[in-house]
Amino acid sequence: MADKIKILSAGAVKPGLAKVIDAFRSETDHEVTISFATAPAIRKQLAGGEEFDLVIAPPDLLDEVARTGKALAADRVTVGRIGVGLMIRHGAPVPKIATVDEFKQSLLNAESIVYNQASTGIYLESLFDRLGISAQLAAKTTRYPDFAAVRDHVSNGKGSEIGLGATTVIIESASKGLKFVGPLPAEIQNYTTYAATVMADSPAGDAAVSLLRYLTNPQARAMFTAAGIE
Repeated sequence: MADKIKILSAGAVKPGLAKVIDAFRSETDHEVTISFATAPAIRKQLAGGEEFDLVIAPPDLLDEVARTGKALAADRVTVGRIGVGLMIRHGAPVPKIATVDEFKQSLLNAESIVYNQASTGIYLESLFDRLGISAQLAAKTTRYPDFAAVRDHVSNGKGSEIGLGATTVIIESASKGLKFVGPLPAEIQNYTTYAATVMADSPAGDAAVSLLRYLTNPQARAMFTAAGIE
């Protein structure tokens, strides 16, 4: 009899995870449902007592969950890491970002800067402080709870808006009016690592553990890599 597996995952891994889960479903006949959210939203949902079999999030968040006894610390695998990239709407002038100086100047020249309030946004906030441009960007910066709102803001823009976010979801949004300009320069790039863990009270039990192991097989790794998850 097939089990039902309920996943709560960070949205940045969606492009690769969706394909991996489709393959898992076809091979096992298990029913799998996935909810995607930002790291702060994942923290809030778990704190509120919502039940999931598997959680995929940055390791520090999973460490918090493990300390509460809600997650099986031994049952954790690394899904991969994702960098930060820059996006514009299709047809907008393409900014130069090959060097840190070009990146800074492009942000200063843009009419507006858009990014999220999650892991990527937290890093960008500190980066702009380090680069000494926070004050200049403040008045023209808009931040949203998740990538979907960032995507819609940029794709529906009329001027020289620049959006920033996880490279995976930017690339995935090419059909929704976005152009991926490229990743941040190597010197200032930041990678967020994502890992998966089985929840201690998982009703799916062994099925959840088998899915966790499936995430690391060669076929799954190839799917994650193809989606930009290193």
